[in-house]
Amino acid sequence: MKKIFKSLALLSVLTLAACAQPELPKDHYYRLQVQAPENNKGATLFKGTIEVERFLADGLTAGRPIVYSEAGSEHQLLEYHYHFWTEPPVVMLRDQMIDFLRAARVSEMIVSPEMRSRPDYRLTAKIKRLEKIVGPKPSAIAELQLGLQDEQSGEIIHLANYRVEVGAQSDSVGDAVIAMNKALTEIYTRFVASLGKL
Repeated sequence: MKKIFKSLALLSVLTLAACAQPELPKDHYYRLQVQAPENNKGATLFKGTIEVERFLADGLTAGRPIVYSEAGSEHQLLEYHYHFWTEPPVVMLRDQMIDFLRAARVSEMIVSPEMRSRPDYRLTAKIKRLEKIVGPKPSAIAELQLGLQDEQSGEIIHLANYRVEVGAQSDSVGDAVIAMNKALTEIYTRFVASLGKL
């Protein structure tokens, strides 16, 4: 009988201990949103259609968990367990690029590969860095390699790396995402400006 009471007492203690466990953090989701360019009422830069390929990225950068590194240790990347992008960056940045190029009137038509068109130009991109920097001066870094190729001749019209780091107001993930959006807006603006000089 004593064994039964001891077992019941132990079970009660274990049950109460399980109930006292702290609640797990909730998942948080973030969008990458590039600010639209200023209205361009001039003529388009290119005649015909530009097809924007799905962006490329290596390893962690291609996934939905948000990536970060410690200031001074940028060679080591880590990812958050409860902070995610709403879609993989390779998709979000491609879609944002299409919207940005359309708003900037870069070409008569800007499409994704899903349209199965016969484009005159093809835009390719690789995400080289897209991360939150943790440290005394929190920031976000975006680095993209962007290229435009003539589909008829195969000539590479433009190919360059664009890297921008923007300070964040705090060390929170939300503020890092705001800084990252600013960095990406600057990169897209620089890219269009480069195309305008061709």
